[in-house]
Amino acid sequence: MAKLTVYGTPISTYVRTTRLLLEGIGADYDLKSVDIFNGESQSAEYLAKNPFGKVPTLEVDGTLLYETNAIVEYLDATLADRKFSPSEPLAQARMRQIISIIDSYLYANAISTIVIQRLIVPNQGGKPDEALIANAVAPAKTALEAIESLTVGSPYLLGSDVGIADFYLIPIFIYLSKTPEFEAVTAQTPKLRTWWDGVSQRPDVKKVCG
Repeated sequence: MAKLTVYGTPISTYVRTTRLLLEGIGADYDLKSVDIFNGESQSAEYLAKNPFGKVPTLEVDGTLLYETNAIVEYLDATLADRKFSPSEPLAQARMRQIISIIDSYLYANAISTIVIQRLIVPNQGGKPDEALIANAVAPAKTALEAIESLTVGSPYLLGSDVGIADFYLIPIFIYLSKTPEFEAVTAQTPKLRTWWDGVSQRPDVKKVCG
């Protein structure tokens, strides 16, 4: 098997997405911490790997890949025979819809705003910006309700098998579920609530996100 190295901050949701897929494959890989909080991701050494200073970056036998979507689709195709992607075209489109909703509409509101303000700012001795949080609740709710409308939820987002869409959403829920806003943003998403009750108990989720 190829030599795999994941560079990134272990608590990053996107690093966790990549690792959940690797754990699902049963792949042997190294995780090399690149701390986005202390400036390591902006170092010349790391920027030579990823010019945008984002995480994760994957190294495969000396070849570098960045952008989570590119990484997970490559790993799924080369190491898992596309086990984690639906084979049916509409289901494939639904998977990409869910990923796009997370990237474009959910992440900034759920993680960059609600989670950062509720969990990170107080941990650093600051006071949450309640106005920022309040303004993020409605768009986060809209994004989750959109995902709910695309979800099969039996028991995974797109059917009976865990897949890339699940690996994207699980790390978001890990953090969001620890905030008071979780109840409000998931109030109209019963399938996602049931999905979360199940996937949160998976051994790979506990290993990567515990």
